[in-house]
Amino acid sequence: MKQPLALRVSTWIARLCCLAPALVPTAGSHPGAADFAQVPGVVIDHLPASGGVFVGSPGIVVLTNGDYVASHDFFGPKSTEHTRAVTAVFRARDRGLTWRKIATIDGQFWSSLFVNQGALYLLGTDKHHGNAVIRRSLDGGQTWTMPADAATGLLRGDAQYHCAPTPVIEHAGRLWRGIERRIPPTGWGGNYCAGVMSAPVNADLLNAANWTFSNFLPSSRRWNGGDMGGWLEGNVVVTPAGQVLDILRVDTARPPEKAAMVLVSPNGRNLSFDPATGFIDLPGGAKKFTIRQDPKGHGYWTLASIAPEGGGGANRGLASSATPAGIRNTLALLRSSDLRQWKVCGILLHHPDAARHAFQYVDWQFDGDDIIAACRTAYDDGQGGAHSGHDANFLTFHRIQKFRALAAD
Repeated sequence: MKQPLALRVSTWIARLCCLAPALVPTAGSHPGAADFAQVPGVVIDHLPASGGVFVGSPGIVVLTNGDYVASHDFFGPKSTEHTRAVTAVFRARDRGLTWRKIATIDGQFWSSLFVNQGALYLLGTDKHHGNAVIRRSLDGGQTWTMPADAATGLLRGDAQYHCAPTPVIEHAGRLWRGIERRIPPTGWGGNYCAGVMSAPVNADLLNAANWTFSNFLPSSRRWNGGDMGGWLEGNVVVTPAGQVLDILRVDTARPPEKAAMVLVSPNGRNLSFDPATGFIDLPGGAKKFTIRQDPKGHGYWTLASIAPEGGGGANRGLASSATPAGIRNTLALLRSSDLRQWKVCGILLHHPDAARHAFQYVDWQFDGDDIIAACRTAYDDGQGGAHSGHDANFLTFHRIQKFRALAAD
């Protein structure tokens, strides 16, 4: 008889030994005080919980010369996320084995890294529920443009935008990316309206006039049988038939975890959603996920923080009333051929304590036959550990070698 997923966790972790081992402390660490020996992956950055500032919004990209660039922002009670947020940028020249901090950006939050026509970009907001902004770097992330006005990267100055480091994809000669707007400007989740922004691939991406924003589509608490706290952090992806979708995280009070499939018109101006057919079962769908289409034609993949079947010992430390969004201690590799039916192919990371351990908000890229990933990680650090699973103290790098073979097995 097939074992429940929660009971197979340790077996999968043993088999997926290709994840990079933890290395010595890097930027942000405290030599002699911290202990990173048990942290999975390569430590890119570390923020002790005592500082009241936490690691958010991991991003990662492969430059045209093969170097890796990663980023994260800072959130928490002692951060400046609500006034003028800060993002740190790191670079690795050795396939992710060692990382160096190369930039600190004032006024950047919830941002996606992407490369277009050889240039590196950061696309997000300037603060928690802020303006939509984009920056460009021509030297691999060391220096960045300043979004001072509509000609230099201030794409929308009417504030109240929300997003996450979700993919910026190219399709039909345009770049596409999901974004939400909070209408009215109060609360979290329930007032987020789904949207998509797009621009011609060859356009000046710093010029706001070149970007098209769709309508912003509200959700309803009546949807999904009344279990609908809101939608957010949309992933733009193209179906096998060529239809552009915005697939959003759905906040639910109980399992199964869901995602919402919003249709995008070919010109990028109109979104539509059918609540009768638009919800899909997606393990990890209550947390941020990143979906990418396999360039070798093997469907679609995501890394998601799933809530294992059966809970119990797999989610130690959480109250029995914990919602799926709060369970982030198990990271899984999932695959789909049609974006509707998703299969958990294997468990990549897991810790039995879900209260102060988490692997979440993973951004990732294909790198040949491997997947490389940047993870917002809450883990033991010799300095009291993470404040909570949500309030992560590490940015970590991981490599999943020959992931297609692992999924097939």
